[in-house]
Amino acid sequence: MSHLLLFDIGNTHTHIGLGNARQVRRQTNIPTEWWFTGKAGAAVRRFIGRRHISGVALCSVVPQATPRVKRVARKITGATPLVLTPATIRGVGIDYPKPETIGPDRLANAVAVHHSHGAPAVVVDFGTAVTFDVVDRRGSYVGGIIAPGLAAMTDYLHEKTALLPRIRIRETNVVIGKDTAEAMLVGTVHGYRGLIRELIQELKRELGVRRLPVVATGGYAKLLAARIPEITAVVPLLTLDGVRLTWLRQEANRSGQLRSSAGIRAREKSRKSD
Repeated sequence: MSHLLLFDIGNTHTHIGLGNARQVRRQTNIPTEWWFTGKAGAAVRRFIGRRHISGVALCSVVPQATPRVKRVARKITGATPLVLTPATIRGVGIDYPKPETIGPDRLANAVAVHHSHGAPAVVVDFGTAVTFDVVDRRGSYVGGIIAPGLAAMTDYLHEKTALLPRIRIRETNVVIGKDTAEAMLVGTVHGYRGLIRELIQELKRELGVRRLPVVATGGYAKLLAARIPEITAVVPLLTLDGVRLTWLRQEANRSGQLRSSAGIRAREKSRKSD
């Protein structure tokens, strides 16, 4: 069985997946810094094993890492990687003043949510930053929202204050913290849920809809979505699935062009023989 090798290169981690025409089947993570220390190639080889790779696709928000990933992937698989950009994306339109400034992972999210939930729809991606990606009624990516990530926020408090500790983000049922760490946890978890809910309400008003599919993905998606009824689904591999769908649509488009070219050549040959 042939597989697609998929990469979602983030600032902290690179998410690697193996997929096929139906879904992302396996996934692992490596530190993105491994692309610069020479450790990534061995990790990718271990992840692939003896599986045959028929195609490679990636999205990256770390431009310095992109050529390294392409080089390693080509060396291991022999395939030329498809890099997601506004020019190569398929499955969603783009209505944005400067498309080249959109993070490719955000376009991948838009492709995946449009494929699975139609339009309009929103993705909330809980990564290093928390991003909202919006697909409008026409099926076009129209922009979004960026807020500090949970870990970024708590780490900042720890680093910029003398008495606030570094905390492990987890669920809490209390509302009034009885020590410093607990008070920070309440502000982080409950406070962040309030932020997400209010922004979703604003998006509903802006889009002029009462019901809006909202799909959460990223590291803290499951934790926070548990008590946010406005989030309708949690899909951990959403970004990789958008990368997979883009590769499949590009391949279908290429195959269609080849068939069309072959048909034109056949008709020309027929006319010449007549």
